[in-house]
Amino acid sequence: MIAKPSSQVDQDLLKTIAELLNQQNLAEIEIEQEGFRVRVTRAHASAAGAPVPVYASAPQPVHIAQAGAAPTAAALPAPTAAEDLASNPGTLTSPMVGTAYRSPEPSASAFVEVGAKVSEGQTVLIIEAMKTMNQIPAHRSGTVTRILVEDSQPVEYGEPLLVIE
Repeated sequence: MIAKPSSQVDQDLLKTIAELLNQQNLAEIEIEQEGFRVRVTRAHASAAGAPVPVYASAPQPVHIAQAGAAPTAAALPAPTAAEDLASNPGTLTSPMVGTAYRSPEPSASAFVEVGAKVSEGQTVLIIEAMKTMNQIPAHRSGTVTRILVEDSQPVEYGEPLLVIE
């Protein structure tokens, strides 16, 4: 955490930031406003309890114009009644707002394709949030039956990403 010299750190602000970090399941958050900068990070754990590596590019400050303001992203069309993805236990949903990537880098092949067998904890996507690459593990073992996001697609918290049966 970095603060102005000889200034008191607002404990309520730190508590609010820590709660946001947990609620949105973020690995890192950095806020800069009027010369005051706070950066909070934490390690994520996979569903199996093992730490998940988090890859980051060079840190860039985030300027907050309005408290609570968050970028919006395009959402997928709502599923029809016949395919209610929310009630399907095989649906993997996004743990955060960000940009979904299906491969580890632009020239590489996708982590998974439809029909691929996956194990619980295996990386199936990456979601970039605030310049941090967060590996998204499979929440269960099985076969990928649907991939609901395109490469480089913005995603919202709770948005269905793929289905593992």
